Amino acid sequence: MRIHIATDHAGLEFSTQLQHHLAAAGHEVVDHGPLEYDPLDDYPAFCIRAAQAVVSDQAAGIETLGVVFGGSGNGEQIAANKVAGVRAALVWSIATAELAREHNDANVIAIGARQHTFEEAASFIDRFVATPFSGEERHARRIAQLAAYEEDGSLLPDPRATTGQPDVLAADDSSFDPEAG
Repeated sequence: MRIHIATDHAGLEFSTQLQHHLAAAGHEVVDHGPLEYDPLDDYPAFCIRAAQAVVSDQAAGIETLGVVFGGSGNGEQIAANKVAGVRAALVWSIATAELAREHNDANVIAIGARQHTFEEAASFIDRFVATPFSGEERHARRIAQLAAYEEDGSLLPDPRATTGQPDVLAADDSSFDPEAG
């Protein structure tokens, strides 16, 4: 499998170690940067290029996934998700890595390099790569809804529109007490 990787300065050491780890497992690794440590670098271009490469490869029928790193992984996930066709998930455990693939058919994962040891991160990525999409109808249906919104902004009808219920949580004069549940 081809794995596209991108990071920022916070994940550079992880990225280097991970590239060796994945190559040793037989994967083709493509590094989208950065090439050297710069504490002021900007991750969006690196992560967006990796995400674009994942989408391009998948469109060409190449088995591929992406991994983006940063201090928390949040910004990197956001950057990757700006690319049409990417479903990037922030992963912080084996379970979230597995569910990202099984339920969401995620094609990119983001990991916080400052949040995990290398061994933890490598285990998340190994599980992500090894886990297939379940293909269950409910998951495929939801992914199709995301793709439709991404393509043309379409959403399922708002169920409140047919009931006449307002689109609010509670009126100001409501007796609802969020502290009481």
